[in-house]
Amino acid sequence: MQDGRDAPALVLNDDGKKIDLWDFRGQWVMVHFWASWCGPCRKELPTLQTIQQAVDSKQLKLLLVNTAESDDNIFIFLSGVAPELESYRDVDGSITEHWQPRGLPASFFVDPAGKIRYLALGGRPWNEKPYLDFVKGLYAR
Repeated sequence: MQDGRDAPALVLNDDGKKIDLWDFRGQWVMVHFWASWCGPCRKELPTLQTIQQAVDSKQLKLLLVNTAESDDNIFIFLSGVAPELESYRDVDGSITEHWQPRGLPASFFVDPAGKIRYLALGGRPWNEKPYLDFVKGLYAR
């Protein structure tokens, strides 16, 4: 459980498409920082695809943020391990630095009011029942 502080700003521009965390007010957001060179990230990303398929996208937004890798690296990596996931690029790593995840992977759970409520550091088997139940339980309350 986190202290409920306001989530830091998160605005990404990806192929001309602007993604702003504030656009998702009113729903839970899982902000997930990752990189393809990160061993635990490599193992965890396919399980995040399970979350995307299992949850109500109007209740929980999965927002993947790649830390300072090229578009080609992201595309090649995701197409091999989790082809249904869409990730955005923190081009220079400044957003990741602003959020201070203390390592990768890191998942921040931001509530509908824009407050950080939970933080999961390190890889998780999100496709296993206790983790899926936790994620689904966020918006069922």
